[in-house]
Amino acid sequence: MAHDAHANRTGHPTHVGHPTHAERDNHAGHGGHDKHAGHDPEMFRRRFWACLALTLPIVVTSHMVMEWFGYSLEFPGRALVGPVLGSAVFWWGGWPFLVGAVRELRDRAPGMMLLIAMAISVAYVASLATSAGAFDLDFWWELAALVTIMLLGHWQEMRAIGQARGALAALAALLPDDAERVRPDGGSERVPVAGLRVGDVLLVRPGGRVPADGRVVDGGAELDESMITGESRPVTRSAGDRVVAGTVATDSAIRVEVEATGEETTLAGIQRMVAEAQRSSGRAQVLADRFAAWLFYVATATAVLTVVVWSALGDPDEAVVRTVTVLVIACPHALGLAIPLVIALSTAVAARSGILVKDRLALERMRTVDAVLFDKTGTLTRGEHAVTGVAAVAGTSEDELLRLAAGVEADSEHPLARAIVAAAEQRGGHPAATGFRALPGRGVRATIDGTEYAVGGPALLRELGAGLPAELEQATAGWAGRGAAVLHLVRLPGMVLGAFALADEARPEAREAIAELRAQGIRTIAMITGDARAVADAVAADLGFRPGVDEVFAEVLPADKDGKVTELQRRGLTVAMVGDGVNDAPALARADVGIAIGAGTDVAIESAGVVLASSDPRGVAAVARLSRASYRKMVQNLAWAAGYNVVALPLAAGVLAWAGVALSPAVGAILMSASTIVVALNAQLLRRVRLTPG
Repeated sequence: MAHDAHANRTGHPTHVGHPTHAERDNHAGHGGHDKHAGHDPEMFRRRFWACLALTLPIVVTSHMVMEWFGYSLEFPGRALVGPVLGSAVFWWGGWPFLVGAVRELRDRAPGMMLLIAMAISVAYVASLATSAGAFDLDFWWELAALVTIMLLGHWQEMRAIGQARGALAALAALLPDDAERVRPDGGSERVPVAGLRVGDVLLVRPGGRVPADGRVVDGGAELDESMITGESRPVTRSAGDRVVAGTVATDSAIRVEVEATGEETTLAGIQRMVAEAQRSSGRAQVLADRFAAWLFYVATATAVLTVVVWSALGDPDEAVVRTVTVLVIACPHALGLAIPLVIALSTAVAARSGILVKDRLALERMRTVDAVLFDKTGTLTRGEHAVTGVAAVAGTSEDELLRLAAGVEADSEHPLARAIVAAAEQRGGHPAATGFRALPGRGVRATIDGTEYAVGGPALLRELGAGLPAELEQATAGWAGRGAAVLHLVRLPGMVLGAFALADEARPEAREAIAELRAQGIRTIAMITGDARAVADAVAADLGFRPGVDEVFAEVLPADKDGKVTELQRRGLTVAMVGDGVNDAPALARADVGIAIGAGTDVAIESAGVVLASSDPRGVAAVARLSRASYRKMVQNLAWAAGYNVVALPLAAGVLAWAGVALSPAVGAILMSASTIVVALNAQLLRRVRLTPG
């Protein structure tokens, strides 16, 4: 174990690459929203507020509205308010829906866009005809209201759609902007990473990131590879060992001969897996669109039947009025808001509990999850080492042993050294040391009160020829069997005073999180890690995993994590993946629901559909609880919206006209408004959902 005061100082890497247009297009389709290509929340927001400003004068100057509220408003040019402002609302505000309708017609997949476009187009034509004196209808205000409310719904919808467009850029950010290339004369020069070639020799200084895949040709250092492998313990790399782009040299400088650059690096491979997994997921059709497609066919058939029947009865004027009323009423005011309102409110409720919903489909699917796959490091565990055991030889107390070791390690930035120092601080601190020196791959040494000490692992003992006292053998063997890192304090030249166990501790709340998920009916709890089997089994036992029921995947490489998700899915399980590292990103994107721990890396967060702002795994159960509650509200709202049309369409068509009951356009407009209000109020009940148990 080698240390250095510069360890873990990774600098400030900047983006060295960005997704291509093709990649952005692929990501835009993520979540089944290809029909929204080119749309964004900001566009809908701008159009909504502009159209709302134009709609208010139209509503206020409408004869129908004035009659309802018993006021009169006359001024020169009042008759032009509706046609002028209404046309602006239709063509500018309604343009996204018209374009979307054309796309749906071209794809032969009628849905919400076509239904909205049909309603606003009929309302616009009828309004123009009314202004020209062909009919005695007042549709300008209804047209403007239709467009404005639909813009509001789609603005909220697009805000709720979480798309991992930043995942590839976050991966690229793991690489430095430039590299220090060694010249043939022995000097060095800074060159852009993009200019590196296979065979170049690079100098990676302590705390620096490896710019490209290669092999160590000189020196030795401990590399933090957790961003790639998920392994929390730094790995010793020396001459002949392979190193991976994006990893960090924690202590000493090394020289690396480049073997792969650009698209050939391991990091680029993970990048491709993320992109592939994102393209293959989220193809489910949105529930509201299925209702819209059904309503399109019903409304069209009803309108055609209305024209035919009333024309056959010899009343062409009534045929036109009835048909226009049918098509306007069929516009999905409530249907268009049923899902977006629930999503907007559920994401707000989630945010108050530290849960960020990035992908609405991920939230919807969470209610169907029957297997939760947790990454171990940083998710079920703290992701950092802590002293979990201390054993001292006779004549030395554990407190004294820890104090001396911390004094030796005090000038090191190595993660294991930090853990020892932190443990000593909790017991009163440590003495000052002088002459600190790193021993690459073996440990550190320093002098305390005139006595020289060293701290290190088995490699240090071998170099010093120091034997492990019998009284320490049992303790250290048990620690090693559980996968803990074992360090020793040696009084030079070779007297071992004691040993320490350092391990990644399980989070106290992880056991509770697993119990909550079981209580919700989750069939399978699984853990996946790049750590050794002994480490994984020890953590699983601490967390109360059930042998033969729950699963532990150990010694798993990054590509295999993605494969394990696929394996679970092939068993017929709906899988939620919970992780925090770069190595988790492909699995997060592949899973039916990806949940990133907020304290994790940018790329993990960008690849997930749901992000927990804290590192508390109990948030996973809260996401499942919210998913079920929001789905209930969606179904209730859709049932109401569909029920409204079941009643309103026949009345609008005039099926009870023989009994003197006919739904006028004005009454239809009132019913549409009432339907929207009911949907909005029902969605508001989501605010009462408690995401924490009890």
